[in-house]
Amino acid sequence: MTESTAPDLDPEDRKIVTLARSARARNGVPEGAAVRDETGRTYVAGTVSLDSLKLSALRTAVAMAVASGANSLEAAAVVTAAAEVPAEDLAAVRDLGGPATPVHVAAPDGVVRVTVSAG
Repeated sequence: MTESTAPDLDPEDRKIVTLARSARARNGVPEGAAVRDETGRTYVAGTVSLDSLKLSALRTAVAMAVASGANSLEAAAVVTAAAEVPAEDLAAVRDLGGPATPVHVAAPDGVVRVTVSAG
């Protein structure tokens, strides 16, 4: 996994960070996430916490992309208070997007703290 500090994001990456932040706030969940597939479609999700099913927001967004027929990912974003992205979340992004897929990690205020690669 490679890492860089808060980059200047292009408008499409800024969009997925905003969508992830909105999902977190709207649903009152610990995390919000968004991914963009190879055609530019976005998939937005929040943390799933049921008695029988627990998924992070990022894994949920990847699952939504797969279920909708996405073949690859261009980028992902997660808005979280956590200090880092769990390995399982990065693995889900890597499985669909490949090891170089950027994952933008933002604080709850939407400021990107770091961008890591899925690999």
